[in-house]
Amino acid sequence: QVQLVESGGGLVQPGGSLRLSCVAQGFWFTCVMMRWYRQSPGKERELVASISTTGVTGYVDSVKGRFTISRDNARNTLYLHMRSLKPEDTAVYSCFAMTFNLWGQGTQVTVSS
Repeated sequence: QVQLVESGGGLVQPGGSLRLSCVAQGFWFTCVMMRWYRQSPGKERELVASISTTGVTGYVDSVKGRFTISRDNARNTLYLHMRSLKPEDTAVYSCFAMTFNLWGQGTQVTVSS
């Protein structure tokens, strides 16, 4: 079955850290560019970070220096390491596989004291 399975969301205090994971199943993960998106209630979906098949990364300005996207091709897994989290980072985070237009189910991240 072709799918993306996410985990790692939760409630964290401002300034805290979280790591999101996205496991790819049923396709050749190594050859696919991957992205993380997020969406907050009442807002448009936002591209947060992307990583190419060769490891080239890109970030939206609001997360530069705080978030790191990475991939482990041996484990078919995409990661998003988030630190210095802010309340405005609160959203549902979803991974996306470019070639297949395939979305994960989304995981909630809530930053609140």
